[in-house]
Amino acid sequence: MADRELRIEIEAIDTTLASIESVLDVTTLRARIAELEISASVPDLWDDPENAQKVTSELSYAQDEVAKLGALRSRLDDLSLLLELAEGEEDASALADVEAELDALTSEISAMEIRTLLHGEYDARQALVTIRSEAGGVDAADWAESLLRMYLRYAERHNYKVEVLDTSYAEEAGIKSATFKVAAPYAYGTLSVEQGTHRLVRISPFDSQNRRHTSFAGVEVVPVVEQSDHMEVDEKDLRIDVFRSSGPGGQGVNTTDSAVRITHIPTNIVVSCQNERSQMQNRASAMAVLQAKLLERLRQEEAAKIDALRGDSQGSWGNQIRSYVLHPYQMVKDHRTEWETGNTGAVLDGDIDGFIQAGIRWRRATGA
Repeated sequence: MADRELRIEIEAIDTTLASIESVLDVTTLRARIAELEISASVPDLWDDPENAQKVTSELSYAQDEVAKLGALRSRLDDLSLLLELAEGEEDASALADVEAELDALTSEISAMEIRTLLHGEYDARQALVTIRSEAGGVDAADWAESLLRMYLRYAERHNYKVEVLDTSYAEEAGIKSATFKVAAPYAYGTLSVEQGTHRLVRISPFDSQNRRHTSFAGVEVVPVVEQSDHMEVDEKDLRIDVFRSSGPGGQGVNTTDSAVRITHIPTNIVVSCQNERSQMQNRASAMAVLQAKLLERLRQEEAAKIDALRGDSQGSWGNQIRSYVLHPYQMVKDHRTEWETGNTGAVLDGDIDGFIQAGIRWRRATGA
């Protein structure tokens, strides 16, 4: 790579980083950190666990944002100096080091830039993710469980706090459905591009003749409801059933009728929670999920009205968005963005940042 090209690339990512620093407003972020540190130091903070979690989570995220930006700026400044030294000494090895660091910085700054694209009404919220097996029988249930693991591993890679609220196990293998909460700022804006149908093609481990099967699982992502949303739910519109938890669990999980299922009769939305020991805790968690789904339903209805007025014909959320092919070749491809990789093992182990970043850019470009 020629020296002039290196300088042009460094100037380009410097401009990008400056734009990110401006959009994220580092000065305001630092002021917000100071406010949150005061709130987090209040002695009775944890008397209200929900608020405490929100404060500490926002504080940790803001501190991380500032630290990342500071580290990127420092590395970029150092890179310019390293290039000058390498050129002055005509050191080919040092120039190779500069190129490697430039590639790494370009990738990290590009990932950071994604954050500036998340400014939808609910993008900053935490997320509730539901995975359901669809067509494909036992293979689909097994595929749904694999997707659950993929997203949990993704959250683990990013140090996002996750709470699994409900898991409905299939009879032979896998799961019928699972709902989990991702408690991290901008989790909804980030994960909402994963919503839709995910298709798997592989040799079925459940087929004694080793035939290739295609199975489907659906992913739904909704923002967590906050107190300011004022989602009123009339008790008369609810049917609440209690039942004994099923599936693997710790001692006592299957011995009491602590699991709760809530049906919202007007919309026929059904939610359940069985992962807490207390029926009261499960009911509170299930109500939170129901409110989130009702809020998202309202948002969809409003968006549909707007789309109808402007003649917009967006595809439904049930449309296939991505294919995971394990046989006869290895490939994962997103049908909206054309982003693809042959490293299927890494993807199923939670390495989906490329797909998510491409999805967010696609959404911004298309207005989807």
